[in-house]
Amino acid sequence: ACEKGGEWHQALRLLVEMASARVELDTITFSAAVSACEKNGRCGQALPLLEQLASARVLLNTITYHAAVSTCEKGGQSETALRLWCKCLGSMFRVDG
Repeated sequence: ACEKGGEWHQALRLLVEMASARVELDTITFSAAVSACEKNGRCGQALPLLEQLASARVLLNTITYHAAVSTCEKGGQSETALRLWCKCLGSMFRVDG
């Protein structure tokens, strides 16, 4: 809902509240937050989410990477988008397809 409404800040706040309430965060919740950032070109907010995913040992998937790459492209950060895509291809995380 946050993604479709362009409410990226609300999506990030919900993620923090879920973590505070000790709700288990998974690939879907992180992907939804990254996608909400994507709709508004918020690369600066999406990239730390990827780091949180890795530190929480949540598996990244192609949906998450695609949203992050698209976020960076929309935010005018094509070099960051390319680095992310290369990381996706060579990642030690399992990427489903």
